[in-house]
Amino acid sequence: MNIIVLDGYTLNPGDLEWTELEKLGNLTVYDRTPPGEVAGRAREADAVIVNKQKLNRETLAQLPQLKYIGVSATGVNNVDLAAAKEFGISVTNVGGYSTNSVAQHTFGLILALTNHIELHSQSVFRGEWVSASDWSYTISPLVELNGKSLGLIGLGSIGEAVANIALSFGMKVSAYRKNAAKGFPPGIQPMGLQELFGQSDIVSLHCPLTPETEGIVNAESLSLMKTTSYLINTGRGPLIVEEDLAAALHDGKIAGAGLDVLSDEPPKAGNPLLQAPNCIITPHNAWASFEARKRLMSLVAGNLKAFLEGNSRNVVV
Repeated sequence: MNIIVLDGYTLNPGDLEWTELEKLGNLTVYDRTPPGEVAGRAREADAVIVNKQKLNRETLAQLPQLKYIGVSATGVNNVDLAAAKEFGISVTNVGGYSTNSVAQHTFGLILALTNHIELHSQSVFRGEWVSASDWSYTISPLVELNGKSLGLIGLGSIGEAVANIALSFGMKVSAYRKNAAKGFPPGIQPMGLQELFGQSDIVSLHCPLTPETEGIVNAESLSLMKTTSYLINTGRGPLIVEEDLAAALHDGKIAGAGLDVLSDEPPKAGNPLLQAPNCIITPHNAWASFEARKRLMSLVAGNLKAFLEGNSRNVVV
């Protein structure tokens, strides 16, 4: 069994071990693979592990030995699933490994926007407290979360985890989910989409990217939000029309945004959000705590082990 990891660096930048995969076959790990080298590196592979590396029909057609693709992530849009099925290649993914880490990061972005901790710390280290006339000062207004309203768009495991944190802060939590028949946990109020945008002090995106949700945050929905409200996105970049959000921030139509994802990653230099005021952006690393990556590593190996034993686990196609 030849196992090839084509883009292993984000999963394991050097602080984890590949031991569990090494037990399953002859393992070769590449930190990154240029698109033109994918077919060459994977030509002798029986199993390929990828995170965001694209595997399209043209590439898969050049890999007659390949029987298994393990995606070390939840989303599988980087793999041509129809082609994989046609070529008899099993594809698996991993879900749930980073729920708590993403929820924590979501609140990290919220607190960064409302408490401005880094901004004030930088002020202290610039010497501004040493030279201040008063024993206490603020550079930007601080916002107390108790009593504020959090509106969640999407209520999967991450959305529920964020809701639980919000409730512990004394916040009022509402949520919009496409399938309302799934119900709403105690403490979470069902709400229509327009009402949620209009009433929430913070809107946080936790829905999957589908044709219905792509661009769900746009000029129209942003116009419904309070000028004092914040937008958070730790879901998928294309949920937001970035030009519309940048314009809303420049015009002061909302108070700020905290984003962990963008439409193109890495972003192009001209992305309008890179110059937008009151916008915090992290490099799609909400999922990447050591603990989450360690779980992910084990689950990736477990998926492949199940496949080799003839069992079905986290199979997409």
